[in-house]
Order: sequence, then structure tokens, then C-alpha cells
Amino acid sequence: MSRRLRVLFVNHTAKLGGGEIALGLLIRHLDSEVDHEVLLFEDGPLADLLQPVTKVHTITLPAEIREARKDSLVSFATLRKLGGVPISILRVRGAIRRLDVDFVHTNSLKADILGGIAARLAGKRVIWHVRDRIAPDYLPGEVVTVFRRLARIIPHAIIANSAATLESLHLPARERRNGLSGQVIHDGLDLSMVPVVEPSQRPMLVVGLVGRLSPWKGQDVFLSAIHQIHEELPDVRFEIIGSALFGEEDYERHIRELSVQLELESCVQFCGFVTNIAERIAALDLVVHASTISEPFGQVIIEGMAAGKAVIATRGGGVSEIVEDGVSGLLVPMKDPTALAQAMLLLLRDPVRRAQLGAAARQRVRDKFRIEYTAEKVLRLYQELALS
Repeated sequence: MSRRLRVLFVNHTAKLGGGEIALGLLIRHLDSEVDHEVLLFEDGPLADLLQPVTKVHTITLPAEIREARKDSLVSFATLRKLGGVPISILRVRGAIRRLDVDFVHTNSLKADILGGIAARLAGKRVIWHVRDRIAPDYLPGEVVTVFRRLARIIPHAIIANSAATLESLHLPARERRNGLSGQVIHDGLDLSMVPVVEPSQRPMLVVGLVGRLSPWKGQDVFLSAIHQIHEELPDVRFEIIGSALFGEEDYERHIRELSVQLELESCVQFCGFVTNIAERIAALDLVVHASTISEPFGQVIIEGMAAGKAVIATRGGGVSEIVEDGVSGLLVPMKDPTALAQAMLLLLRDPVRRAQLGAAARQRVRDKFRIEYTAEKVLRLYQELALS
């Protein structure tokens, strides 16, 4: 290219979730041909994370827009109920015009809709980075219908974080064949920032489940599985790492009460939100993923694998694209605490097998899920879109 491309990333929240962490990694590793800036709809930890590596702009939009739950996205998308949406779109459009960018790369469902419409009104090309499966088991059916229709209208190109996510958009076949219209680019990790420790030789093993406290993340399934093996392995300790976000505090209270009901207080620790997930994962002997519906991708899974940990994960969605069952981890059925308990027993009793799976897992990430690969593919998409 004769000049560096100018890209504006848009994200609706400044809270740190998996998509936001992935965005930060991508920005850090984009080629020098790209000038990037970020537009957020609030201030917060994500702005602090990004400011050392890019210019961050903030337009504070009304809380009812920023914090609208996914089941209200239909009214959000069709502008029927949230009265502040049209004004917010015009404010975002004005910011995009002032920044004079080539592309607007949106990073969340709300940013896809609000930022995408604003960018179109500003006459800019739009790239949707879809990180959620657009399917009835993941979102309300009416939301699915509206979002799939908008996916054919608003973006000039779509990046999906997994094949499962891309398939859930139900794009017409002619658009699926066009790489600019829809392509899979998996999230990646910076392996230089992942601490790796040797398998534990201490008598007390530690198993962890990492993720925000939410019903579909399966912390209740994890507790039920622990209940089945605790008497047999009383010295094993279990950690639930993460906190409730997006108004899900009732679920946090529920699982804390469930832990008491199952008499697991002596072996289960609720760690809350932690700032350095990599260090916490490095201290685990086994990483568990227990989501009860198909994950779009599974950032925590590749973080555990990159640290050389044996991983047990529920089968489905993007997870099946990451973990090779029996080779780089173990896959178990969803919502099946007995199957999860049996898999944990198998690996907790067999340190050699844990080490083998952990080594294969790290190699799998090295071969397929490095951030350098992600950034290279995104840059190639920018270049192709600039020439189209």
C-alpha cells in the first residue's frame, strides 16, 4: 500500500471481557502499515489497557444503551424502544467523520449495530468482528432473525472468531464464498506473555474454572461434578475464578449457596475477578471449561492450553475447533456433571497423562492460535478490502 491504512475499532463497553482482551492483543500486533484508534462508549479498564498502544476516544452513551442485555437487542436494532439510540448514532457518526478513517472495525454486538449504522451514515466501510454465535440457543430467536438480516446489509466484511460463529450467521452461499463477506479468523495469544511452569509435584492439586459468573458458563455443573469426586480425592482444591458481570449477581449468589448446600466450602474457593489471568492459570494443575451452550470460541481454553495445562472442555461450537479430543485435551458433553467428574478423576489420578495432554495443548496453540497469525490475517483482509 502507498500509505498506512487508518482503522477505527469500536467497542460498546470498557469492561474487560474475552472480546475486549482479544481486541487489545490484536491491536498490539497489527503490522506497522496500519494506523489504529479506538472508540469506546464509556470509560473504564479497557481504555486504561489500550492507551499505551493506541489512541482511545470515548463517547459516553446512555447506560440503558451500553448495558442493554442481549435479549433487548431487537428493540435496540430496530430503534423502536430506546429513545436515545438515534441521537447516539448521530454522535458516533460525527466522531467517525472527524477521525477520517478508512475502515470502522466493530468488536461487539452493540458496536456492530450502533457503530455499523453510524459508520455507514458517515460513508465508511464497515468490518464486523462477530464474537457471538447468532443462534437461538445463545440469543433470543427474534434477536437472531434481526441480526442475521443486518449482517447482509451493514458490514462490507465479516470476521467470525470461529467456523461455528460464521455458520450461525446463515449468510447466503454466494456471500460465504466471498472471503471479504465472511471469513473465520481465530483469536490468538502472545505466547511470549504466557508463563509456563512444570507440572506440580506438590501433594495438593488445584483445578480451576475461569470465566465470568453466568448461568451458561456452567459453574453450577462444575460444583456438581466436584461433589461427586470430593470424597474420593479430598486433598484436591478447586477454584472458581471470575466475577459476575452484566447484572448476573443473582447467579453468583446461587452458586455460592450451592457450594454450601453441597458441603464444598473446605475445597472450593471463589477467587472473584483477577487482573492477571495468565499467572492464575499457571498455578493450576487442570483447567476446566463447563459451558452449558456452545461457545463461539473459548479464549480461556487457549490460555490454559498455551500454559501447558491439560484442559477438560464441553464439546460444541468453537471449542471443537480448538481442542482435539484425547490429543490436546478432553471433551465432555454439556450439562453432564457425571461425565465431567469422570474426566477430572481420570486426569487427577494420572500425572503422566496430564503432562502429555498439557504439552500437546501448548503445541496446538503454537501451531494454530498465535496472535501473529491472527494479526496477519486481519491485515490481509484490510488490504483486500482497500483494493476492492
